[in-house]
Amino acid sequence: MARDEMVDGKGGLRPQWRSLLGVLAGLGHAELADRARRLERVMQDDGVASLLPGSPPDPWRFDPIPLPLSQTEFLTLQAGLVQRARLLDAMLTDLYGDQKMLSQGALPPALVYANPDFLRPCRHAGLGSLHCYAADLLRTEDGAWNVLADRTGLADGLAHVLQNRRQLGRVIPELFASQLLCNLDPFVELCMDALRRAAGSARAALLTPGHDDPAWYSHVLLARELSCVLVEGGDLTVRDGGLFLKTLRGLQPIGALLRGIPGRSIDPLELEPDGLGVPGLLAVARHAVRILNSPGSELVEAPGFSAFLPDLARRLLGETLQLPSVPTVWLGTTDRPFGWQAIPAFAPSWRPASPEEVAAAPWRYVARTVVEPSVAPCLSGDGLVPRPILVRMFLMRDRGVWHALPGGLGCVLFDALQTWPDQGSLLAKDVWVLAENPAAIEGPPPFRAAPLAIRRTAGDMPSRVADNFFWRGRYLERLEGAARLLCLTIGRLSGPAPTPHEVAELDVLIACLAQAGLVNADAVAGLGTTALSHALLRAAGSWGAVHALLGQVSRLTGLLRDQLTSEMHAVTARGMREVEEALKRIPGPADGQALDAASRAMSRVLGFAAALSGLTAENMVRGGGRLFLDLGRRVERAQAIADQIACALEFPGAARQPARVEHGLRLALELCDSSITYRSRYLSVLQPAPALDLLLADEGNPRGLAFQLAAIRSLLSEIGSGADTSLAAIATTLLDEPASMVRTLSEAADQSVAALFLPARLRSLRDAVAELCERVSRRYFALLPTARAVGIEVPSRSLRGAA
Repeated sequence: MARDEMVDGKGGLRPQWRSLLGVLAGLGHAELADRARRLERVMQDDGVASLLPGSPPDPWRFDPIPLPLSQTEFLTLQAGLVQRARLLDAMLTDLYGDQKMLSQGALPPALVYANPDFLRPCRHAGLGSLHCYAADLLRTEDGAWNVLADRTGLADGLAHVLQNRRQLGRVIPELFASQLLCNLDPFVELCMDALRRAAGSARAALLTPGHDDPAWYSHVLLARELSCVLVEGGDLTVRDGGLFLKTLRGLQPIGALLRGIPGRSIDPLELEPDGLGVPGLLAVARHAVRILNSPGSELVEAPGFSAFLPDLARRLLGETLQLPSVPTVWLGTTDRPFGWQAIPAFAPSWRPASPEEVAAAPWRYVARTVVEPSVAPCLSGDGLVPRPILVRMFLMRDRGVWHALPGGLGCVLFDALQTWPDQGSLLAKDVWVLAENPAAIEGPPPFRAAPLAIRRTAGDMPSRVADNFFWRGRYLERLEGAARLLCLTIGRLSGPAPTPHEVAELDVLIACLAQAGLVNADAVAGLGTTALSHALLRAAGSWGAVHALLGQVSRLTGLLRDQLTSEMHAVTARGMREVEEALKRIPGPADGQALDAASRAMSRVLGFAAALSGLTAENMVRGGGRLFLDLGRRVERAQAIADQIACALEFPGAARQPARVEHGLRLALELCDSSITYRSRYLSVLQPAPALDLLLADEGNPRGLAFQLAAIRSLLSEIGSGADTSLAAIATTLLDEPASMVRTLSEAADQSVAALFLPARLRSLRDAVAELCERVSRRYFALLPTARAVGIEVPSRSLRGAA
């Protein structure tokens, strides 16, 4: 029978549960369920990468009922875990060194050499040490704690412990009012100090597999907590015996690397070529870079070692093992005891093995007794129900001394496999350690660092991040431009049958929509307003062109999750969900209110874009990501303005009757949201030169072309910081062209006729802006390797990260 976490060995209620149960009873089930829903919403708003409804849910869910441990019990667990960490570290040192345990027969060679996590290139290289450690624990029926699995890679969940504690205190503060808990911050400070010392004068980074990995969001949180840069394999390069981060201003040295990918994936040259690691990383790790944990550390996670730990503790430490593993035997030399479960010896998994698999290769399996974990109360629709739980605890070595986090992460089990789920949904619990002796709570000694030089540059941003900001700006502008075009077009279809003049305007708008990729001009040309209405509803509706642009914004926002504050992420997530719901509410073409619903949805898109623009202007420092985000928006808007004004100047019939250009100018003012400004300057008189001066050459008009080009020039100058002015010089040249067009009109005898020749110049200017974008990409985003000549030693040059 499973043991109840709330009950001690004498059948009484454990002291740490008494105050907690009193608070829960005072809240009541209805209020507690409401708080749980609020907690879930908070976690979603601050949550994982995908933002659109219908995306895969965050695999981490959170039960609001904590699991309290007494400080006495925690200190006992801490002593046992520290000993296990020392033991596993000694095993790694031996197995990647002299291998005395193999030569003395204390360990079977099959458990080492056949293990895929035994990395032969790490032998005699100092790459088998342990710096971080975690253990999955369960309480057995007799009340004792057993270790289910040792985690000697980067154990997932540390950042979630910190996040869960903060969010729980935010939503259910009553739980903390009568409890004095051990603080988690000193442990985090210890981790930060250890990373700073390991990095020396260089930077510390966390290497993540990337956005598509289930642990990515956890890595985002952890990098933020530890104040280190989050990087992917492609962000790093090995040059001249060192590891460097590719940034906008060149290569920045990395001194310590917190490893969030499997050890066998860190270097495709010496290990597995799966694309996650950095070519040559293992070579520089031997003498120049500290990798935490070392690449070969996953070796001792194998369940096969559990059967040998008591003997190894006596041999390597001269001590008796204090915190045992779940009873385990290796089937290479022992038959499986009756009722025990056979599992793989090399993977920390409880996937049961069939008798046929065991009989074919018994040395690949171990047998473990089936232990029923203790149960703890969890919130459900029917109140508090008992569920079996595992507990993960975390340790960090600093200055040779192991420290345990005074808390942990609980995992609620829903199946019979009795293992921490590495994939799929996970229901987590906050594990508390009550502070029985508050005076014993102390933080780490202060870390003395050299005075930092004041700097305000943004050059340390990885080029990949800058590229993502740039394209997020471009897609945001495309989304806003698409909504604006659809609103204008729908407005001309919502009333009675359009007049010939409105039909001509629709032809111009169809050309603009086609340029933006929203409709197929050939599919709607000459087929009347019905076909156009259907095309507009397809573009605006769910899974149409607007939804696709929203999806791109969502994807890039997810990729930049580590660069956005919680407030910006929450506003963006809520806004996207609201836009998505508005798109879903657009009915089919048969509904007479479909166009009106589509217009309201596009207005919602415009509101969302405006909110993001305001949030960016007020919340983001003008540097780094903000510069590239703005640059992306400006180049996209400049190209769109040039295209749309060119289409407007080709107003139907204007070639035969140049005076009809005025109709196109009126539409161009509307497209650029400049009609009110023009009327305030020139009243009702509409002429080509004044109108195009406002739209093309006025640097004060935020919807005009010159404003975009001037902003591009300014942004490129700021990004280059005076060191590289070539791109800004190109933008200056482009800025002269709109003013030249307006001068041509002003000097012409007939401005309407002269305006007919501008579309070609506008499209050339659009293409020139596109070419400038390509140059920006090659300069800042396309990272090129150092040039080498075969057979010739090339002298060392200054390190640059981009060409």
